[in-house]
Amino acid sequence: MTTYHQATVADADTALRAADACFDEFRSLPPARRAELLEEIALGIEALGEELIETAHRETALPMARLQGERARTCNQARMFAKLILDGTWLDARIDHGDPERQPLPKPDVRLMMQPLGPVVVFGASNFPLAISVAGTDTVSALAAGCPVIVKAHSAHPQTCALVAGAIKAAVAKLGLPAGVFAMFHGSGRDIGMALVKHPLTCAVTFTGSLLGGRAIYDAACARPQPIPFYGEMSSINPVFLLPDALAERAEKIAATFLTSLTMGVGQFCTNPGVIIGVDGPDWRNFLTESSNLVKLWQPATMLHGGICDAYCAGVERFSQLPGVTVLATSAAAPGDAQAAAILFGVSAVDFLARHEFDEEVFGPASVAVTCRDTADLLAVVESLDGQLSASIHGTAGDLLKHARLVRILERKAGRIIFNGYATGIEVCHAMHHGGPYPATTHAYFTSIGSAAIRRFVRPVCYQDFPDDALPAAIQEGNPTRAWRLVDGKMADC
Repeated sequence: MTTYHQATVADADTALRAADACFDEFRSLPPARRAELLEEIALGIEALGEELIETAHRETALPMARLQGERARTCNQARMFAKLILDGTWLDARIDHGDPERQPLPKPDVRLMMQPLGPVVVFGASNFPLAISVAGTDTVSALAAGCPVIVKAHSAHPQTCALVAGAIKAAVAKLGLPAGVFAMFHGSGRDIGMALVKHPLTCAVTFTGSLLGGRAIYDAACARPQPIPFYGEMSSINPVFLLPDALAERAEKIAATFLTSLTMGVGQFCTNPGVIIGVDGPDWRNFLTESSNLVKLWQPATMLHGGICDAYCAGVERFSQLPGVTVLATSAAAPGDAQAAAILFGVSAVDFLARHEFDEEVFGPASVAVTCRDTADLLAVVESLDGQLSASIHGTAGDLLKHARLVRILERKAGRIIFNGYATGIEVCHAMHHGGPYPATTHAYFTSIGSAAIRRFVRPVCYQDFPDDALPAAIQEGNPTRAWRLVDGKMADC
C-alpha cells in the first residue's frame, strides 16, 4: 500500500516562500518559454500511458474510456494555453500615444497590459481527477499567466495526483526552471488547506467542490489582513425548461436525452440537471411517464468515493421528506456498496416556491420535476432560483419568441444558456464560460474552463510616460512579441 507524506503548515510555508522567490524570474520568461513548459507537461502526462488511466480507474471507479477522454482534454487544455501565451490576446495590451502639443494640457503617453498576480493555490476536484485536478485548467492557466502554483491534492485519488505532479515537476526540471514554480501537497483535514489560503504570500486561490467547503475557504480568503481573490465553483442545480411546442413534438426524445444527462458519470457533474420544469398538460405528463420508465431501468453505479455516496443518499432522503414531494421513479435494481440509484422527484410549482431547500444541490443522479400550472408559474420558478452555472431551454423557434421573458431572466441567473441540449459535456474553447452568479461561483465574471480562465490570475498595470526600452515588451512601440494590441482606439497585431 502506498503511503503519502501528510503536509504540515511548515511545508506550506516553505513552498510558498520558494514560489514567491522565483515569481519574478518565472513571469519574466519570454512567452515561448512558458509555452514550452505547458507543452512539456502535456507530453509528460501522455508518457505516463496506461499506468495513469488504470490508477485513476482504481481510485475513482470512473470508466476507462471516460478517463482516456479526460486525459486528452487535460493535455489539450495545456496546449491551448501554450498557444494563447504566444498570441498575446490575454495581455489586453492598450496604447494611447501622448501628444505634447495638445492644448490646454499636454496628453501623456499611457500604456496598459496584464501582469500576473503571484503564487496561486489550487484545490483539486474529486469528480475530474485529471482535467480539474493537479494539471487541470486552474493549474495550466495560472502557469500560462506566469504564476507559480501550489496544488492541494484531493484525498480521493492520491496516486493519480502523485503521478501527474511528477510529470509537471519533471517538465519544470527539464527546462531548467526553478523548482518553486510548482509544488503539490497531500493532506487531510482543514489545517493544511487553511494554511495555504491564509499564508501572506498566497495571491489567489481556486476551488471546485461543495458550497460548504468553498464558502469556508472564501470567508478565510476575505478575512485575511489583505484579502485575495478566491475563485470558487461550488453549487448549481442547472435548471432545464421544457417549452410546450418542443414537448408536443418530441417528449419521448427529450426524456431519453434527459436521462442520459442525468446519469452521465453517475450524476457527478457540476452541470447535472438537478431540476426540470414544464407546464402541466398531456405532453408534460407524457414526458414524466417516459422519464420515469427510463429511470426505473437505469442500473445503479459506483460513485467516486464513499463520502460522496453518503452525501448523495442523505440529500435524497432530505428531499423525500419535503412537503409536497413525491417519488416519481427510482432505479428498480437495489444499489450496492458506494453505489447510487437514479431518482426522479415530482413537485408542484407552488410547493417548490414554498421551500428554498429545492435550490440545494444533490450531487448525483437525482432531479426534481416541477409541474407549473401556466407560464406565470414557470416565470415565478425561474425568478426564485439562485445563481447557476447553466440553464437549458428545450423549445422551438416559436417557443423562444413566446417565452422571451424566460430568456431575459436566465441571462441574470446563469453563466451559460443552452438551447435544445444539456450543460453536461462542456466544450473547452475560447468562447466557453463556466461560471455564474453566487452560489454557483464567487465571481460571476470569471470562468474556470476555456482560455478566458487565465484572466483570474492577472491584473492590469498602467504605465505612463515610460521610456520605450523600460516598458514590458508587449507594449513597447516596436511590439517585439507581436501581441494583439489596442493602439489609439484601434486593434492592431503589430
